[in-house]
Amino acid sequence: MARFEFRLPDIGEGIAEAEIVAWHVAVGDRVEEDQGLADMMTDKATVEMESPVSGTVIALAGEVGDQVPIGSTLVVIETEGEAAAEPEAAQVSDAVEAQIEAENPGVEEVANPPQQGEGDQPKAGGGGASQATSPVESPLHPSPAASGPPPHSGEEHKVLASPAVRARAKDLGIDLASVQHDGQHIRHADLDAYLRYSAGQGYHSPHASRAREDQRVKVIGMRRRIAENMAASKRQIPHFTYVDEIDVTALEEMRGQLNANRGNRPKLTMLPFLIVAICRTIPDFPMLNARYDDEAGVVTRHGRVHLGMATQTDAGLMVPVIRDAQDKNVWQLASEIGRLAEAARTGKAKSEELSGSTLTVTSLGPLGGIATTPVINRPEVAIIGPNKIVERPVFRGDDIVRAKLMNLSISCDHRVVDGWDAASYVQAVRKLLETPVLLFAE
Repeated sequence: MARFEFRLPDIGEGIAEAEIVAWHVAVGDRVEEDQGLADMMTDKATVEMESPVSGTVIALAGEVGDQVPIGSTLVVIETEGEAAAEPEAAQVSDAVEAQIEAENPGVEEVANPPQQGEGDQPKAGGGGASQATSPVESPLHPSPAASGPPPHSGEEHKVLASPAVRARAKDLGIDLASVQHDGQHIRHADLDAYLRYSAGQGYHSPHASRAREDQRVKVIGMRRRIAENMAASKRQIPHFTYVDEIDVTALEEMRGQLNANRGNRPKLTMLPFLIVAICRTIPDFPMLNARYDDEAGVVTRHGRVHLGMATQTDAGLMVPVIRDAQDKNVWQLASEIGRLAEAARTGKAKSEELSGSTLTVTSLGPLGGIATTPVINRPEVAIIGPNKIVERPVFRGDDIVRAKLMNLSISCDHRVVDGWDAASYVQAVRKLLETPVLLFAE
């Protein structure tokens, strides 16, 4: 028997350490060559570590959420045969040796896999970080026998009530035969009286919320990075947000016409048009497409627009980047948006696709509210957020017409961008979106 020490390789330029976001093995597990050992996260990219040898796991470097330096031991595997081929890897560090001796008192003994505690990851085959940070809730649903009144005596056909009252009673789990009433028909008021009386007798609606036990969820992986980045952004950047209303009636009509004749091209949403408008207006407002180096006191104005696109995934918020967005048309942007969003959601986005943005757009799509106050993606100096499109009556001259309206939010770093500049920029974007033919004019 020999011991093989798998050390964390250099998985990115300038990376000094990586975080354990998921273990796929436990002490005592048998692993085969190329089998996944752990998911390690650096910045916003997650990389799966695979075993270069076959054998039995006898030691792990730490728990989910721990940081492991590059080059240090991640997993120790007991292999068959000699370790002469890789003598350095077979030399187990003192700390890991102590862990092995504690967990393996005899040569042939293998420690029992540790029991999972709160916040720990599942074992092999148990999934990634999103399962650790999203515990399954099990709300209790009362049974009809436990929460409702006793069964009726078979005379319900004699009870008179309107369809609306019957539907409400069914929804509440109330047997109409048990409801007292003065008239020939049961009314809503009789149901109300029944509920007031029954509340004192321990009646619970089938839809009533029940208390659940508190759950402790360890903040690890992507969620921890998001928390750290957002805290640093709000702590160091003096935000201000400007919101304006845009009439997108004409734009929506144009979008519908283009989609009706798109052929095999991707369906257009509002976002590609907004990105075109952003890129067309940025040259006149260079301070918005910039990065601020706090320590050096230097603002870098970027000539190209590398647009970050905030994307919600099971692991948390990720920001894939559309490179050179200023050179792409609406169809190319729609295709790139779809590709990057899918890569982010499935964890296949490359590290270079998740860094280097100069300006970010964040959109909740149809879930968007009246207005948002997005947090800047540091070290950028601005972030733009389109909100939900709503249809409302508006005045046009002496007429009242139906119009599709959308609020556009922009949050800026007040150390770099003045309120006048932000408002002027949004007005320039508004002009293009309200007269969409200008988006395609030279």
